Amino acid sequence: MAGRGGAFALVALCMLELALLHGAGAGEPLVPAMFVFGDSTMDVGNNNQLPDCKPECRADYPQYGVDHPSHAPTGRFSNGYNLADQIAQLLGFKESPPAFLSLPAGGIIPHMKDGINFASGGSGLQNQTGDHCGGVYSMADQLEEFKLVVMMMGNGSYDLISRSLFFISVGSNDLFEYADAKNPPPNRNDTAFLKCLVDSYRTYLQELYALGARKFSIVSPSLVGCCPSQRAAALEHHNDFDEFHCFRPANNLSKQLYTLLASTLQDLGGDLDDMHYSICDSAGMAEAVFATGGAKGHNLVVDTACCAGPGPFGVGLCNTSATLCPSRADFLFWDSFHPTEYASGLAASALFNDPGEFVRPINVGQLVAL
Repeated sequence: MAGRGGAFALVALCMLELALLHGAGAGEPLVPAMFVFGDSTMDVGNNNQLPDCKPECRADYPQYGVDHPSHAPTGRFSNGYNLADQIAQLLGFKESPPAFLSLPAGGIIPHMKDGINFASGGSGLQNQTGDHCGGVYSMADQLEEFKLVVMMMGNGSYDLISRSLFFISVGSNDLFEYADAKNPPPNRNDTAFLKCLVDSYRTYLQELYALGARKFSIVSPSLVGCCPSQRAAALEHHNDFDEFHCFRPANNLSKQLYTLLASTLQDLGGDLDDMHYSICDSAGMAEAVFATGGAKGHNLVVDTACCAGPGPFGVGLCNTSATLCPSRADFLFWDSFHPTEYASGLAASALFNDPGEFVRPINVGQLVAL
């Protein structure tokens, strides 16, 4: 398994570089538009527009965006581009579509022709997920806003929506809050909890389908127990560790959720005419990387945040008092929760090109070609 992890990262990097050469700037995009839903791995500025959102759930400190072309914080929880940007670039766009909440009322309909990003950091499949942030857009909120925009467009929306890509990454925050290493839930029932998440996911996909969506790229939660924040919490509270020295209960939930989501998507694909999907086994992909941390002929730092706070594993706010690592490409994690631009680039490449090891039943490149 060790050799498999290093080979995966190296091949993914090469595929990303080749795909980017043939993506953005190489003619028309592969889809007319891209619509993004989910959490902080996708957010490109929505949380910065939410007045009640607390500072720890915004990405507006100067360190965020240090490697972005603007060299300024953009609302992305990254040192540069995030996963939504990198998939958009592979599709032939310059970057992710704009954050919904950054658009003036008169600019929403015109932007639908290229896509809109509705993702909100801290949000989840359950409405209460992210309450500690003071105010985020849950998946239900995101879909409601999309539905209103589609209604404003009228009958002319179907052709655009049916040919566009719907890119979704959500569920990690639900797992974080449930599998809390500091305060484990009493009388926990993992089966019932996961069923609730999957039922919610199914409902959201059915709602998008009813609005015309036909092409879905789904990113399942990664090994959330391996984030620096979870490693530190588990260490402090002497909790259960797995073979990667990560918080085992959280990682087990990630693996189980992928299996349930894959089964649900298979069922929906059989029930809904002309629905096509691609699902990424992010937990399996992360296992391959954690097995060695190998990439580009050197090892990634897989347990510590690049934008490091004072806590174990660099845990703490990525603010003006944090210390930045000199080479972001040597780190898997940018802050206590989120990947570096380099790491999310590896994931984007796999989503777009993977031959079936982690992305099934087809990859995003094959999906958008349908």
